[in-house]
Amino acid sequence: MEAEDLEIVNKVANSALEVFDLEDYYPEGERVALDISGWLWQGFVLREKEFRETLKNHDWTQYTGKFVALECSTDAIVPAWAYMLITTYLQPVAKKVIQGSTDQLNVLIYQEILDGLNYEPYTGKPVIIKGCSRKPVPQEAYTLATQKLLPFARSIMFGEACSSVPLYKKK
Repeated sequence: MEAEDLEIVNKVANSALEVFDLEDYYPEGERVALDISGWLWQGFVLREKEFRETLKNHDWTQYTGKFVALECSTDAIVPAWAYMLITTYLQPVAKKVIQGSTDQLNVLIYQEILDGLNYEPYTGKPVIIKGCSRKPVPQEAYTLATQKLLPFARSIMFGEACSSVPLYKKK
């Protein structure tokens, strides 16, 4: 058989295998951790009048179009209303605001995105949740995606089509 007679066949492309790539759903936009400890007296005590004045004079436009995680890097006991008040300033400019870390922010963003997807196209099909990603997809997103796909997929694998780990097969 001569080399020109050999045809390379992409078996993956010809299979019923559906690839679910979490990177496809990665929302663009800068993630920002806003540490409020600098707005507390000595980093620990919230003095309401000074705190409100600081918020009133802060440049909120710097958060335009960004995902913002509100946190306090000290062991200060911050009342819930303080984060709520900051949110009233951020909400008009930021894409999303949460109280917590940027890791928690990314998980929440993915949870909202995955909650809004239609999984019907995966009904009765073998699905591979793509494992390699160039974007910072949080590990929790893989667990969330698995939960969403379970009621629909015939089988679920993780990794790449050439080397995947089987996770689930419908009985």
